[in-house]
Amino acid sequence: MSSKNILVKLENAGFKIKDKILVEGISLSVEKGKIVTLIGPNGSGKSTTAKIALGIYKNIEGKVEKFTNKIGYVPQKISIDWTLPLRVKDFMNLTESINDEQIDEALGLTGVLHLKNNNLGSLSGGEFQRVLLARAISKKPELLVLDEPVQGVDYTGEIALYELIKKISDELKCGILLISHDLHTVMSATDHVVCLNGHVCCSGSPIDVASNHEYKALFGEQASKTLALYEHNHDHVHSNDGEIKKN
Repeated sequence: MSSKNILVKLENAGFKIKDKILVEGISLSVEKGKIVTLIGPNGSGKSTTAKIALGIYKNIEGKVEKFTNKIGYVPQKISIDWTLPLRVKDFMNLTESINDEQIDEALGLTGVLHLKNNNLGSLSGGEFQRVLLARAISKKPELLVLDEPVQGVDYTGEIALYELIKKISDELKCGILLISHDLHTVMSATDHVVCLNGHVCCSGSPIDVASNHEYKALFGEQASKTLALYEHNHDHVHSNDGEIKKN
């Protein structure tokens, strides 16, 4: 790992509210052009870890170092009054000024430029998530933090959104800290996985994490077998003559 490419680094970081420990001993880093995915059961500290990385929580244990101020963020929950006649382009400008060129470029990259003048309340779940992504990347961040960015989307839509996130990483060369509930769907779009359960249970490549006994204890043997099959199907292709070629 090249230190000059690191965008954010957590060293033995932790956070507690009163006497309740939310996370402890978290060490990870996100590099330019890389996707780091946090997985874990509900209440495992994924969102807390993301907020530590963003600097939202101040009184933390350990250390957080940020090497960029150009950060985009899609939170897990966003409150919107859907009865308001709010167009997509107006929503893009709610909290900061984004010019038309930036709006068009961001909506174009996420595949929803044609919805620019549509009412926000008329969008499907997948379309709204793409607008949220467009808003987060409109200023071309170096670090993008995405907290469960596929909520309200069916399985096919999830796959498409994760492919889009990979495309964003490739085109903008930004580092991404991604929170997901399902390692299977992000497997082909992530470089490094950190499995949390209040602390780091295990970390590494997706297939390394899938075969780790602590991952199996959290998600079950079946989840690990599914991922192993997925890896077999996606790490190579079979030519017509039966020759195996690595992707």
